[in-house]
Amino acid sequence: MEFKDDKAQHGLRFLEATVLNLAITAVEFGGGLLSGSLALLSDAIHNLGDSASIVMAYVASRISQRNSNQSKTYGYRRAEILSSYFNAIFLLVMSALLIWEAIRRFAHPHPVNGGLMLVVAVVGLLANGFSAWLLHSGSHNNLNLKATYLHILSDAFASGGVILGALIIKIFHVVWADPLMTIVVSVYIAYKTIPIIIEATNILMEAGPRLDYRAVKATVLSVPGVVNIHHVHTWMIDEHRIMLTAHIALEDQELSEVEPIYQKIRKLLKDKYNIEHATLQAEVDRARNIRSLQLIKTTFSE
Repeated sequence: MEFKDDKAQHGLRFLEATVLNLAITAVEFGGGLLSGSLALLSDAIHNLGDSASIVMAYVASRISQRNSNQSKTYGYRRAEILSSYFNAIFLLVMSALLIWEAIRRFAHPHPVNGGLMLVVAVVGLLANGFSAWLLHSGSHNNLNLKATYLHILSDAFASGGVILGALIIKIFHVVWADPLMTIVVSVYIAYKTIPIIIEATNILMEAGPRLDYRAVKATVLSVPGVVNIHHVHTWMIDEHRIMLTAHIALEDQELSEVEPIYQKIRKLLKDKYNIEHATLQAEVDRARNIRSLQLIKTTFSE
């Protein structure tokens, strides 16, 4: 969900999803304790995390809209990256703890009320599905919202797993289906969460974005007057905004002639590679040295 056109409406949806998830958490905690189902309790813990995730995502999104200032010259856009990172870490830790507890349940089985487990799980599935629908908009192009949406969607899958486990327990009286479903859902959640952690970590560590740097160099060299490009550094402010700094070697010319070259390069980088901001430093001596080397090679080749 993007907070551009109707922030009040989006804020209301976040509030509705939070209240709904807190209600689901209370129902599933009660149902898990009464039925003895670890899968229900694990789903309740995930839902509790969802509520915190939704609030954190909304706050981070609001913070990210603040204008840049002297202390935050690039603005507050990475607030959302931090939010997605901590949300994903929380999910991963919870999944690991639940897998550990499920393994213990295999060694020491607990009696489970499959009927109560089934009813509560169905309620959880419906509520989680509605919450996921509320937060679906914008989840494909925003890492913060993607992490939050994944929280909700993973709980919908978890509820589906709990329903399957409840049916197995109720029909076949196989109590180990409860910890088995817990492990299956937790592994799935971890599998979907790890890529978010990797992407958020790369952005926070200012790793270079996935670009064809040979193509970038060729594009810059295609601009008339540019002899070479070097000292290229790229990083990302968030998952969409790429920054670049580079030294460009130019033919000896007036400063007034350099600015149009800058503009052409920036436009090409923006249009072809979505590089939002390019800081370029012009050099002449290096260009002369390159021309001299080219001349020497040409002379010797002749």
